[in-house]
Amino acid sequence: MPHADSGPARSRALRLAWPLGVAVAGVVAGYLLSVGLSGYFVFLAVSAVTAAIAILGLGIVTGSAGMIALCQLTFAAVGAWVVSLFNVLEVPGGFVVWLIAGGLAAGVVGILVGLPALRLRGVNLAVVTLGFAAAFDVTLLQIQFPGSKDGIPVLRPEGFSTDRGYFFFSIIVLAVCGLVVFWLQRGRWGSSWKAVAFSERGTASVGQSVQQAKLTAFAVSAALGGISGGLLAGQVQLPFASSFTPLQSLALYVLAVMSGAYLIDMAIFGGILWVLVPELLKRWGVPQDWGFVIFGALGVQALTSGTNLGQGIRNLWWKRADGRTAAARETAKADAAAHPAAVEPPAEASVPPVPAAPAASGEPALSVTGLTVQFGALKALDDVSLEVPAGSVMGLIGPNGAGKSTFVDAISGFLPHASGTVRLGGTALGRMSPTKRARLGLRRTFQQDRVPPALTVDAYVRFVARRRVTADEVAEVLDFFGCPPARTRLAGVDVGTRRLVEVAANVLAKPRVLLLDEPAAGLSHEEHLELGARLREVPARYGMAIVLIEHDLDLVRTVCSTLTVLDFGRVLASGPQDEVLADPAVIKAYMGETEML
Repeated sequence: MPHADSGPARSRALRLAWPLGVAVAGVVAGYLLSVGLSGYFVFLAVSAVTAAIAILGLGIVTGSAGMIALCQLTFAAVGAWVVSLFNVLEVPGGFVVWLIAGGLAAGVVGILVGLPALRLRGVNLAVVTLGFAAAFDVTLLQIQFPGSKDGIPVLRPEGFSTDRGYFFFSIIVLAVCGLVVFWLQRGRWGSSWKAVAFSERGTASVGQSVQQAKLTAFAVSAALGGISGGLLAGQVQLPFASSFTPLQSLALYVLAVMSGAYLIDMAIFGGILWVLVPELLKRWGVPQDWGFVIFGALGVQALTSGTNLGQGIRNLWWKRADGRTAAARETAKADAAAHPAAVEPPAEASVPPVPAAPAASGEPALSVTGLTVQFGALKALDDVSLEVPAGSVMGLIGPNGAGKSTFVDAISGFLPHASGTVRLGGTALGRMSPTKRARLGLRRTFQQDRVPPALTVDAYVRFVARRRVTADEVAEVLDFFGCPPARTRLAGVDVGTRRLVEVAANVLAKPRVLLLDEPAAGLSHEEHLELGARLREVPARYGMAIVLIEHDLDLVRTVCSTLTVLDFGRVLASGPQDEVLADPAVIKAYMGETEML
């Protein structure tokens, strides 16, 4: 009898096997090309491979992490310089060791260049990286590559010394780089890159360091650039600075944007274009520098349209796949409608009874004392104090502008200038960052969409959980909250569904306290009530306390055992639900707030 986990295990094995199969097929194809191509085209093919590896690196820092880096060929120059130096010094290990060392050295330089990315974005970061490329270019012209003045050629790896052999070697390197990138993109690093590109606040709120995400993206991107440069050094054997100019880095960036280089096959396609376009211009008698103009025009089109070539192809494929999925869902609905006996009857009461408040025992899950937030002369929060009992669902309500969102930002660490004391269990949070608070067990969701659409539901849930979870655990929490299947792309679902996935992912993380900031926004009234029914079960089922910030009083009534009301930044009332809602001061505060009635 097969083990219960044999299905997920088989699925994981297939996900692991197919990229290996593609890589092996690519290596076989490379060998056939190395035998069949003429000598000149073999040289061009090596150039395409080196460019593809450099573009693959750009796909990480630019396509996945969303940062502008205009110095990729500078990292390539670092790799080529290290390979040339090790060649002159005859460092043991041969070309393969030198190539790896060049990649590592470039990765270190990438971290140093990436440090400004911790504070800079957009054009400012582009200027910094382009300035670095220009400064390095001037330096390289002065120092030159080791061995270039003496005419000492870089020795190629043993057994691959011929042009055909070296092309086959470069294909093997490309296959290895592709596999590494594939696994990184589908691991925690890859999810953090895509998350930080979409929302830095959302990334920090799930316990992922934004700084680490950015620096790892720069490091991996630069290391791939260094490997590309090391391969180029072995190809030409006497590298010169003219192969690594800032203008070429700029053109490579544009080509990466145009092709959609965060997709591995599109990075390879970009490398082919890097060689193909100038070669065609040469054959047509057009100066090859016009290739930069063509790349620029294609890049402008990609930036203005918001869709690159690779993403356009993917969208067509996914549209067909989503159509098949939608048809399958409609069929399932029709089958369910045809067999009503299999459907559970609806609940008799439209509004469940108010949940009982948990007995006060032990320390509270969250305690806040004297929390004050001031923006200039405005006190957004004024001496706010409250306690959230363990295993409870507390509602935080109040008129618009009462300070509810400010409270959530302050508690979760996004307002470091807030004064007062916040304790999670027995731990004082003090000046801890949002990342540290999340890792200690204080999680939150957002009013705005902070769920990166570049991920699948499964990848996002695992990323947010920050612990090793099984496929069964993921499927269970998604089913519990009525979310789409794990393999669904988040880009293909509506905002309301993404909010449900955000709640499910944070619940699976099993924090001590979960702050839900209007989680039902974008859902219908019926979906509100369904979500409420699920939230009522969360404390006992997953072992956490919830603070619910919500405008829909129907949802608040069905979920929250206790309420705290804010008005003009101060606590207006706090206690059991029925007492608070009957308080004349609370009723007066909501006069005219029709959306709360």
